[in-house]
Amino acid sequence: MRRLGAAGLLFIALAGAGAAQAGRAGAAQAAGGPPRGGGIGWQPDMAAARHYANSRSGKISFAVIGLAGRMRTYHPAETAPAASVFKVMLLATYLRRPSVRHRALTSSDRRLLDPMIRVSDSVAATRVRDIAGVPAIKRLARDAGMKRFKYNPVWGLSRIDATDQARFMYHLLRFIPPRHRAYARFLLSHITPSQRWGIGQVKPAGWKLYFKGGWATGTGRVDHQVAYLARHGHKVSIAILTQFDPSHLYGEQTLKGISGRLVRGLPRLPRHP
Repeated sequence: MRRLGAAGLLFIALAGAGAAQAGRAGAAQAAGGPPRGGGIGWQPDMAAARHYANSRSGKISFAVIGLAGRMRTYHPAETAPAASVFKVMLLATYLRRPSVRHRALTSSDRRLLDPMIRVSDSVAATRVRDIAGVPAIKRLARDAGMKRFKYNPVWGLSRIDATDQARFMYHLLRFIPPRHRAYARFLLSHITPSQRWGIGQVKPAGWKLYFKGGWATGTGRVDHQVAYLARHGHKVSIAILTQFDPSHLYGEQTLKGISGRLVRGLPRLPRHP
């Protein structure tokens, strides 16, 4: 047997250490834990989400931005009436107003914004639209890089697409003044229980969910959700738009099925170093 030099022995030692580390990582994954390295290699299961969407009735589009900030889409060119997901844009527009951004919110502010988001009060939304003004809404859309947004005087008929909305939700806090970010997060994480369908039913453990739904008076004409999930500085955002569902309940099930597949296996990541 040929004798190995020092370099050869070092190579074998390093290779053995690498194999042992890989074995420990594989064991952790088999046990249901994240891979070593914090689970940053996680990706949304687009194949499963697309397959499920293809099996559903109606017109569906969605977009997701994963942990690395990469956008993935399904039917990205489709647009739809915004319905009540437009209220997230209204929230940001109102809080960005020069007369609001640097001061404490009043009880009058909260009486409008709280029901608009948490119980999807459309009367409050119309009042917010009138106070904030259409030019400010359009300015927000431009600032957020929304390429397909088209405002409609009947605000729920404004046109949106999933790509723009996923990007908007991913960067939402950029468009809300620092003074009001905690309040915005509170509203979007405290949606009334009766409206927490879809992604609200499949939130991964350990992640905080901020979201808003939109629907057309329970007919199934549109059923949408826009959301972002956050944990220790890590973030994932999703926008799912459905149209012409057989019923509102069917639309809820579609939202749950797609979002559940997209966030499946999302690990409990540690804090950024």
